[in-house]
Amino acid sequence: MSPEQIRVPPAKRRPTAPVATRRGDLSPRRVRQRSVQDPREAPGIEADTPGRGTAARFVPRYTAFVIVSALAIVFAISNQSLDRLWAFIEFGSGVFALLLLSFSVLWGVAAADRLLLDPNHRLIAQAVHRGSAVGGLGFLGLHIWSKITLGSTTWQAAAVPGLDGAQPILIGLGTVAGYLFVAVTVTGAVRGAFARKGQSRLWRALHMTAYLAWGASLIHGLRAGRAVVDWVDWGYAVALTGVTVALMMRLAPGRNPAPDKRKKEQ
Repeated sequence: MSPEQIRVPPAKRRPTAPVATRRGDLSPRRVRQRSVQDPREAPGIEADTPGRGTAARFVPRYTAFVIVSALAIVFAISNQSLDRLWAFIEFGSGVFALLLLSFSVLWGVAAADRLLLDPNHRLIAQAVHRGSAVGGLGFLGLHIWSKITLGSTTWQAAAVPGLDGAQPILIGLGTVAGYLFVAVTVTGAVRGAFARKGQSRLWRALHMTAYLAWGASLIHGLRAGRAVVDWVDWGYAVALTGVTVALMMRLAPGRNPAPDKRKKEQ
């Protein structure tokens, strides 16, 4: 066999380390990479999970909130602020209920306008109308609860009109107004059910009782409670005039477009 036919297998080269390792590279970047250790490779070091880190950040905030709340409660008790809060609930909850419900009536009239407001503006007006109605009902419930709790009236007089011994008519008007406002709110929430059954006129008639409820609540608020100053009477008179004028403009002939135009808008 000739020397040309003899094949010598190539020698296997031993893997060498990177140049930086062989030269002992101690650059800051290399040192930082060496100092970072995988928690899974080091049994003595526990990994910092995201949940534990989040909890550790929020614990001081919760503690501070609890401390501030406790100090506020202690200050309120020592400073007789609870008495002021009760006084506000007793005499202010009814006023806020009447103001918010009046605000809801005004925005309800505005939301029905189709000449000055476009569809997007009417949606905004309807949202304000509904939100103020819900807020007014909340203060109305607080008003009824405070009057019963403080002994100003009984739950029988609050539930049935005309049973109050001192002011049967004025307190009864408040009871009737409360029932009407609740009925209007419920029927407004389920308006779609009336539309599917073809009873839009019935829904509109039920919703129009809000004006009766608002008028009854005005008389109840002005005459059943404490004596008010003259400017309050004038303010309610202006509000009543504004709602009346807006309602007359809404019901005026030609104010609302024809049904065919409404369908095109929708």
